[in-house]
Amino acid sequence: MNTLQRAEVKRFLISGNHNNLFEVWPGGTLMERSVNGNAALRRALIVEVLKRTGHAVVPEILKNSGHDAWARAKFTPMVRGLFPKCEHEIILGMLECSVVFLTPKTIATVLEKTQWLRTAWDLSNLYLASFDVMPLSREGQEIAGLSEGTTCYIAADYFSITDPFLDYVVHEAAHIFHNCKRKTLGLPATRSREWLLEIDFSKRETFAYACETYNQIIERGETRSDRDRLLSELEDRPVIWDERVDIPEYIDILREAVAVRNGWKRILERCSPLRPTRRD
Repeated sequence: MNTLQRAEVKRFLISGNHNNLFEVWPGGTLMERSVNGNAALRRALIVEVLKRTGHAVVPEILKNSGHDAWARAKFTPMVRGLFPKCEHEIILGMLECSVVFLTPKTIATVLEKTQWLRTAWDLSNLYLASFDVMPLSREGQEIAGLSEGTTCYIAADYFSITDPFLDYVVHEAAHIFHNCKRKTLGLPATRSREWLLEIDFSKRETFAYACETYNQIIERGETRSDRDRLLSELEDRPVIWDERVDIPEYIDILREAVAVRNGWKRILERCSPLRPTRRD
């Protein structure tokens, strides 16, 4: 590796950025340079991550089998609330295979196979943070999970979360609905119904946070009064601080969801794109 290549590796490890033309890597075409540079940057990333986490071990709860059944149970309320009955099994079948926990056994393969280099870099920071290791950069985005396509990447410390209103698995699964096309799962699609769910671009994080929190509220609150109490508790101490989300709107959406029989549909309605007004 020459001086320019070492500098490019260093830049990528520190910032997650790289030259999109891969000009410092060998190859007679952009495709060849891209393949060689991509492989070199991923190798360097994997080496650095493994070096920093030599002490990491797989949490006991993730050593057992049965994660598909666990995921199905986790996603069933959301799927039943958002989709027609005839689509439940197809969508649940996809979701139960979608969760990938970042552990010492999976991290190298994940960083090698993710579609984008930036995703690999973000997941590296997520993985390092889950084991209380210094991240690659303090300027990296603080995330607890990440979804790409139909895969949800979740930190191994997920099961140690104590806040009753947080569930990163549901949050990331909610993002899959606007990232996955219906035809990908063999479901009928139209020009106006291309994705599993049509979510307004500006409301995607609001939708995911609302789904995450609403799932926790209905899981913990058996009665309407229980859910009202939990909502009041949430209003007193909002658990998210994300500049992409209007917190009063997020609370208002949850207030409406708790007040109706199928709160999932109300969340979807509030986060769907505005339909153009018909002219007579």
